[in-house]
Amino acid sequence: MEYNQFSAIIRALVPKVVEAYMLQTDSSYETALRLLYQSKLYTALEAQDTALWQLSPLALCDMLTEEIKTGKVDLGGV
Repeated sequence: MEYNQFSAIIRALVPKVVEAYMLQTDSSYETALRLLYQSKLYTALEAQDTALWQLSPLALCDMLTEEIKTGKVDLGGV
């Protein structure tokens, strides 16, 4: 996949993950966005070869929540 296509997918996915996190935790948009962008999950999401971009926003939200709780992101199931 070309970079522009991949970048567009990530740009479309981020707000959906943020919205799911907001609904699960009652966080503000700014807080949810900051937590996602500062996460190891987001770093892994930016790497096209991890294929995390193929997961649903809810699955990514669950991974973010787990990372926030444990400090670790589990890519074992991907």
